[in-house]
Amino acid sequence: MAPDLEVTVAGHIGWIRLNRPDHKNAFTVAMLHEWADAYRSFQRDDDVRVVVVTGHGDAFCAGADLDVLGERSPLEDRRLMTDHVHQVVLAADELSKPLIAGINGVAVGAGLDMALMCDYRIASETARLSEGYIRVGLVPGDGGCHFLPRIIGRSRALRLLWTGEFVDSGQALAWGLVNEVHPSSQLPARLADFATQLAGQPPVAVQLIKSAVRHGERADLRTSLDLIASHQAVARATADSAEAMAAFRDRRVPTFTGR
Repeated sequence: MAPDLEVTVAGHIGWIRLNRPDHKNAFTVAMLHEWADAYRSFQRDDDVRVVVVTGHGDAFCAGADLDVLGERSPLEDRRLMTDHVHQVVLAADELSKPLIAGINGVAVGAGLDMALMCDYRIASETARLSEGYIRVGLVPGDGGCHFLPRIIGRSRALRLLWTGEFVDSGQALAWGLVNEVHPSSQLPARLADFATQLAGQPPVAVQLIKSAVRHGERADLRTSLDLIASHQAVARATADSAEAMAAFRDRRVPTFTGR
């Protein structure tokens, strides 16, 4: 039997593929722990420079599989969030490497939130996105209220959170909810191409840039400038920086080792 979550590494790219297409890739508790473990494993693996998460079939993720999780008391529901669902959010937050979402179809509720926590979102033309929680009288439990307004602004975020309405790929692109849209047949190749492009950059510099951007979202200008001065010193001390400088002078393509 195929695993519900496929985790592989190829060409410095860590791949996570949700594999319950008959259930629109809705996740189980076991999948959540495998998902969080995959992020943490990729963080520790120096061979992995970029991480991509996507789904098999015609859906990215329909959120939690309520048929599997069953009825829960309020206390059990809170524990489901903190002990299981939020572990994926926290593991993603700890990932210093680029995290790309390949939204290959519907992404609803926690499934959409799993994409929102990524650094970059590439969608198929068939993608349809919805927070959806309000339709069952709930609030976003997977970081949606945190991520969504930071991506599309407060008013648009509240509209989607309050109404639970679906947004198609064109509207999602116009609002900046996704960064690229491609025909479904071209999405896998585009994901691989973009991930390969990022994996070909000097890894330390890539991670330092992500760190600086994320800290800059929470800090004032002077703090950001102080941080980037330190990051620049670290980047300059790497062998990859020396290789990039030499390749620029020699007008050749550089080769980066991650050191």
